[in-house]
Amino acid sequence: MFSTCFRFICKRVKQHSLPSVSCSNSYATEATFETKPFRLHRLECGPSNTVSVTREDALDLYNKMHMIRRLETAAGNLYKEKLIRGFCHLYSGQEACAVGMKAAMRPQDSIISAYRVHGWTYLMGVEPVGVIAELTGRQSGCVRGKGGSMHMYAKNFYGGNGIVGAQVPLGVGVAFAAKYSGTDGVCLALYGDGAANQGQIFEVYNIAKLWDIPCIFVCENNGYGMGTSAERGSASTAFYTRGDYIPGIWVDGMDILAVREATQFAINHCISGKGPLVMETMTYRYSGHSMSDPGTSYRTREEVQDVRQTRDPITSFKEKILTAGLVTADELKKLENDIRVTIDEAVKKAKTDNEIGLDELPCDVYSAPLEPTVRGITPWNNLEHKRLGPAVNLH
Repeated sequence: MFSTCFRFICKRVKQHSLPSVSCSNSYATEATFETKPFRLHRLECGPSNTVSVTREDALDLYNKMHMIRRLETAAGNLYKEKLIRGFCHLYSGQEACAVGMKAAMRPQDSIISAYRVHGWTYLMGVEPVGVIAELTGRQSGCVRGKGGSMHMYAKNFYGGNGIVGAQVPLGVGVAFAAKYSGTDGVCLALYGDGAANQGQIFEVYNIAKLWDIPCIFVCENNGYGMGTSAERGSASTAFYTRGDYIPGIWVDGMDILAVREATQFAINHCISGKGPLVMETMTYRYSGHSMSDPGTSYRTREEVQDVRQTRDPITSFKEKILTAGLVTADELKKLENDIRVTIDEAVKKAKTDNEIGLDELPCDVYSAPLEPTVRGITPWNNLEHKRLGPAVNLH
């Protein structure tokens, strides 16, 4: 059983309101759609329920969501082949959250998340081969194969963090650095409904509001914290209200345009000097919590299939833009084929590339090391610290 609000939107009859369309030369250049109502906490007004998307943006958004879906499918297959070891958490089903948020972010904005970040790594500038090769521990990975599934980084992307909820205080620190430095940037600190009960999150709610830090607390509510439904683990499942004195907003996380609109609203809220905001994106994951979890002991296969058929973020967006005449079926088919080729080539590279040598393991641990060596596996076995690549995200 998953959260009440998600159960409500899943069981609603699927409605297709006719979009408002702007045309040029027999094809649409822009279309307008209606989103589900946003739910507000301590806000007098919220984002508009009327959202527009251009033809160019529609193709870009669809491309990114489909790329992440393909990437995660490849990751799941590589894990089953035992070419990916350790933890591996897939984002399939939640693509509209990441792509929608990224579409609203500005160059000076940052994001930090937990361990379900393969898609975010790609969105923040790492090519698919850099993501997949990192998963297989090869040198062409975005951190040379040393980080793996949970520890990927890029410009303005602070990971990939393996400790439940610990990324949220770090995100507030990143946002505080932006305010202190005067960059006008905000930081999106993402966590799940399971991590929402972590005490450290409530601690940084307080300091963020006290100092009006420009942090957007994003609770990606996929209905389950590991194998426990939100209702069984949380006394209150209205996660967007959990900030109490911090304003909040609930958004349908399966609607990419709604997520984009809500994120833009949240960014404007933060940079206007009003301080932080809590945003809950109601979404769903198709896979288990991680690859070691089949995901069927605490929910039925029928439940998963029902969401795939009625609420899938990629399929529903595809139907919208096709119906509006923004794109053609042939265009999307070509795009999907190109993505398949890209991922297939990335998988080949990730399987055949070399691992780094043992001498590179202690490289790039510090940006400004105070000591020339770092500790090895024993206190008397030190390794020489080297710098190979440029450090990113330094403040």
